[in-house]
Amino acid sequence: MGEGAKWVAGRWVGWAETKSLGPGEAGPNVCAYNGIYCAPRPSDGALAVAGIDLNHADIAGHIPADLPLGVPDLTLLHLNSNRFCGVLPDTLLHLRLLHELDLSNNRFVGAFPAVVLALPSLRYLDLRFNDFEGPIPPPLFDRPLNAILLNSNRIRGPIPANLGNSPASVLVLAHNRLGGCIPPSVGRMAATLNEIVLIDDDLTGCVPPQVGLLRKVTVFDVSGNHL
Repeated sequence: MGEGAKWVAGRWVGWAETKSLGPGEAGPNVCAYNGIYCAPRPSDGALAVAGIDLNHADIAGHIPADLPLGVPDLTLLHLNSNRFCGVLPDTLLHLRLLHELDLSNNRFVGAFPAVVLALPSLRYLDLRFNDFEGPIPPPLFDRPLNAILLNSNRIRGPIPANLGNSPASVLVLAHNRLGGCIPPSVGRMAATLNEIVLIDDDLTGCVPPQVGLLRKVTVFDVSGNHL
């Protein structure tokens, strides 16, 4: 794996020394480390790091800005339930193959991370239980995301009117301070939407009649609002 292996090994050793996460006996075989998943690269068959899953590892610190340089073939990045903090580095946009991003239950801050909107392969986005703030950018609902999980942040401002452009099957925006109404465009999500959870979002007005078009929805929860 060349330089990619060296990068992962270096980062892993740093985390392991702090929280005893990795098996020291793995040595230079990065693919043998807990939480590192490798697969043949489609272009040349060489073994590459395809996934990093460090959930519940009690890691503290920032996501390194050089992350994409070491793992350009990464398709899965799960770092939930740690103590990562700060803002997401813009260099994440170079992870062109990233399919799943789970950064939930950490201490990330700042505006909604626009960098995730530039990930062409992203289909699953989980940013729950952080301290992101400000409005939801409308382009989020133009992305081909199957799941959007943003609950329990500090997000404010109305739900963008283009909500209905989203092909998501699961949409969870609960426990924010969104205000305003549920956009009528939600009816355009009928073909894909299975779950929508908007609990305790300071929503006002009425539930739009277009909700009746959501024939596949099994969970529709707007409790704790002013509807």
